Amino acid sequence: MLLDELGFDEGLVTPLREQYLQPVLGLLFPEWTGQKLDSHKAFTVQYEPEKDTALDYHFDNAEVTLNVCLGKDFDDGTLYFGNMRTKAVSESHWTEVCHTVTCGILHRGQHLHGAMPIQGGERVNLIVWLRSSEVRNQLCPMCDSVPDLIEGNGFGDGFTRNCDDI
Repeated sequence: MLLDELGFDEGLVTPLREQYLQPVLGLLFPEWTGQKLDSHKAFTVQYEPEKDTALDYHFDNAEVTLNVCLGKDFDDGTLYFGNMRTKAVSESHWTEVCHTVTCGILHRGQHLHGAMPIQGGERVNLIVWLRSSEVRNQLCPMCDSVPDLIEGNGFGDGFTRNCDDI
């Protein structure tokens, strides 16, 4: 579920990004936040045994990702993290992280990760992809090419903001 479609951007996610996450992430990941994280994409994911139970190994379309476990009761389903996308990929060498209700994990968007299957119950996660146009306008984080910038509405996947206006 996309949070902007429910009207949560201006009252919740934008203040979270600007007032709380930007100062912390500017210290933790200064080379990936630029002068400012100026856009985001926020959504929820849901895991249930008879539906989606896991998430394959992947990286995010973000400079930094916040993943908060909102609940509910569930068994297993640890997260796992491997190398950065640009390093040699090996699914056999990763670190598992137990993701518990009310806890959040901050990680680089290019950090390869996934979610092991839950065995029972239901898990809901809030995912916020945090983006910096200053960083991504130099090099697309998905294809490693210099992007062709065009005018657009909204956040435009974080590319089209004018960095001079930040």
